[in-house]
Amino acid sequence: MAQADLSAGRSAATAALRSQGYVLLPPAAAVAALQLDLAGLEALRGSWDELPRDAYLRDGGHYRSRRHACFIYTSAAGELAPVPRRPHWQPTSYNALHGGLERWFEPIAAGVSGSAAWRGLLGSLGELFATLQPVSRWYLEAHQFRIDTKEGIGRPTPEGAHRDGVDFVAVVLVRRHAVRGGETRVFAAHGSAAVRFTMEEPWSMLLMDDARVIHETTPIQPQDAAGVRDTLVLTYRARGFQAPGAEG
Repeated sequence: MAQADLSAGRSAATAALRSQGYVLLPPAAAVAALQLDLAGLEALRGSWDELPRDAYLRDGGHYRSRRHACFIYTSAAGELAPVPRRPHWQPTSYNALHGGLERWFEPIAAGVSGSAAWRGLLGSLGELFATLQPVSRWYLEAHQFRIDTKEGIGRPTPEGAHRDGVDFVAVVLVRRHAVRGGETRVFAAHGSAAVRFTMEEPWSMLLMDDARVIHETTPIQPQDAAGVRDTLVLTYRARGFQAPGAEG
């Protein structure tokens, strides 16, 4: 991709984020903004078939599988460094359902997190977000999610409409198969503005300024047979990883 195309795509995405606090990028726009290796990302899709069950769901459901990993992205060096395995933690002020709980998920497979396409995606997003909030490094958490409908209903956001307690969030749709529902809703954190849409194309992505918007995705139901909704959720935070006793 020509540098001019990358610059124009990134400028359009950052302008939308700056003006409204979110931007929904179809796959072609995501490629233009982030210079994605779509073939490389497609090669990772099979790893969503190997996610272990989420053992921490407090609503009694068995519809979610996931893996988790942490990284530090250093802007000056353009370097993405993995962090030793650590729990995912959020305060109850951001997650009323699972807040205050140290959740130790199985790590994302090394073949996924070490791939050039994965590292390119995470790094490009870090560079894009840094144009809006200049930082020396991002503390980054990555979550591979599968929501299935084997029990009839799957809930992508069982905690409801929420913020994540970070600076920026990226929700990347990896696969949507044989499901109904799953409408994404984005609300202004301070005001009445709201939008709703359904992400359907693989590698489309929703980028959000977490201080400015609240988001949720409605439950999914099976269409003809049990279906799945696979996503990659990436969070970027400048003040270190969220942890008990850490700065807010």
